[in-house]
Amino acid sequence: MASSTLIDRRFIARGVERTGTARFAMWLAPWVLLLGVGLYAAYLCLYYGLNQTNMDNRFAFGLWIFLDLSIIALGAGAFFTGFLVYLIKMKELKAVLNSAVVLGFICYSGAMLVLAIDVGQPARAWFTFWHPNTHSMLTEVTFCISCYLVVLSLEYIPMLLKNRKLRQAPSFLAFEHQLHMLVPVLAAVGTLLSFFHQGSLGGLYGVLRGRPFAFREGFSIWPSTFFLFILSAIAVGPSFLALTTRLVEKVTGKALIPDSVYQRLGLISGLLLAFYVAAKSIDTLVWLNVTSPAVGFAPWEHYSYGQFGIWLMAAEIGLFGLVPAGLLLWPKTRASRGWLMTAAALACCGVLLNRFILTVQTLALPTLAFDEFMTYTPNWQEVATFGLVVAYGVILYSLSYRYLPLFPQEKELAGEVIEEGTHVSGR
Repeated sequence: MASSTLIDRRFIARGVERTGTARFAMWLAPWVLLLGVGLYAAYLCLYYGLNQTNMDNRFAFGLWIFLDLSIIALGAGAFFTGFLVYLIKMKELKAVLNSAVVLGFICYSGAMLVLAIDVGQPARAWFTFWHPNTHSMLTEVTFCISCYLVVLSLEYIPMLLKNRKLRQAPSFLAFEHQLHMLVPVLAAVGTLLSFFHQGSLGGLYGVLRGRPFAFREGFSIWPSTFFLFILSAIAVGPSFLALTTRLVEKVTGKALIPDSVYQRLGLISGLLLAFYVAAKSIDTLVWLNVTSPAVGFAPWEHYSYGQFGIWLMAAEIGLFGLVPAGLLLWPKTRASRGWLMTAAALACCGVLLNRFILTVQTLALPTLAFDEFMTYTPNWQEVATFGLVVAYGVILYSLSYRYLPLFPQEKELAGEVIEEGTHVSGR
């Protein structure tokens, strides 16, 4: 055991403390088990087909598309943090930039993994690139997500090459230096790609004329949902980054970033969230009073089916929008670690609820007089594949935290643990 621990520590950065190999293996064990179950479920779906799921012609978009939309929105912290650091020059956010890149890489690669299963015939996935439907927003989404995943890979490689052991190879050191010089350019390219695919994911729903619940008017060729998706993603990106960093601090018992960085992330998220709530409220009022009646549907009809009541709209805009925006903007609550994390969690739940509504409620509601209201419940294969992405993310982030310098200020904050809103030294 001592020998294995010694070998393991050769890869850990100098000046930081990590748990022993055996304890780390115990932490990974349940996630590896969940990963195995998910891989088996993915195998069933790929080998036998999508009849292994509860999706059908009516619910072509199910749990997997909800997962894709959600993790891509939460992963927006990667490109937005790079944008703030390299283009807006918010240097203090460098404290979380590496972590943001890892989270972004996990979210986007996880989304691509689920899409490969959701396609049903991944061997033909190249058709999307070779025979693109130039009139489909999904074509633009596919190209942008694929390109941005390459960008994230190029941003992740320099961190990988900063590993204590890999840095001993001169060729790796030179390659890492050359890639590091390209990071500002990659951040700009990633921002451009991400803005477009985030918007097109929302625009996809806004142009569904056959689905009055989702259809929106807009500006020129873009429906209002195009802009709302971009706003919601960049609003919750900093919150998700703060939330995950705090979770890592709780699990490890270490202080990883200073309070000022948490404060800045909360303020940025609060400002953008307030702007999003205002835009979402205006969009909803226009849809209720103009768009929906114009296509022959009284607004209340969309909320008269079981679990899809008017409370969903109130929860999305009020509880998970207005409330966290207020908490993040008010200096007193933002200064409290507990309130800050509560607000960040509410904001993240808000974007999840928004993606659920557009993915599931939109397809559940009848659009013709002879249509019936239909519900959809994912089966175990779909849930297990969802768990596959979660387990993959936890394992990759755990390995990255253990062996890569994710938090540059960790050494400075060594010896501190974060209590509820304060740093306590000497413990």
